[in-house]
Amino acid sequence: MLISNYLQRYKETLLLLPKDTMLSKEDLLVDELLMERNGTLEMYYAPHNEYINPSARVIIVGITPGWTQMRIAIQVAVKGLIVGLSDEEVCRGAKEAARFAGTMRNNLINMLDTLDLHQQLNIASCEELFKENQGLLHTTSLLRFPVFFKKNNYSGTHPNLISSPYLKEFALVSLREELSIMKHALIIPLGKTAESVLQLLVGEDKLDAKACLWGFPHPSGANGHRHKQFADHQDHMKRIVKDLF
Repeated sequence: MLISNYLQRYKETLLLLPKDTMLSKEDLLVDELLMERNGTLEMYYAPHNEYINPSARVIIVGITPGWTQMRIAIQVAVKGLIVGLSDEEVCRGAKEAARFAGTMRNNLINMLDTLDLHQQLNIASCEELFKENQGLLHTTSLLRFPVFFKKNNYSGTHPNLISSPYLKEFALVSLREELSIMKHALIIPLGKTAESVLQLLVGEDKLDAKACLWGFPHPSGANGHRHKQFADHQDHMKRIVKDLF
């Protein structure tokens, strides 16, 4: 289902993008796709986080879609629009193609398998969550649409998301709406920034702390501390996974 449908607003712009070529920042980080600007922060439209899967058993929460995810999502969406798919089909296809694309997806799968999540879900590997068993998975972000800091991927730290009234409120409003629809799932915040926002929702009684996998590191290759953080919390996270399922 669609939690919002900004696609209608940006459909014409997407269909005017260059075809049969890899889209660049010069193509996509343009005023026609700009949703909001706050100082050096800019939020652009991409379609993949408009689709949600209410029946998911696992919810993975990142910070914001990065440039790679934005590009892939839009290129897949354009192809879907050209062949006449519905808005929901377009957004779903964009999400499935783009989520955690690249080495980050492999890192994520390896960590989830180490926690035996695949066994609890009765699948061979968590790789299936991104392939034939995507119905078990929902992915989202604190910031539903791609946010960039000085045209670079926003990491949650410059400025600090919690310390920025603009970003904090956007994240809380978005997650309150989305998680109110999602029930009975394991929620995995990727890294300390995502954790800190979910902890705010726990404090509001909008989220059950027992449903969250606390201590899971962000899987980005740029996170040099992820191996140590994962090892430090591995036993605790395994118990959470086992107890929830």
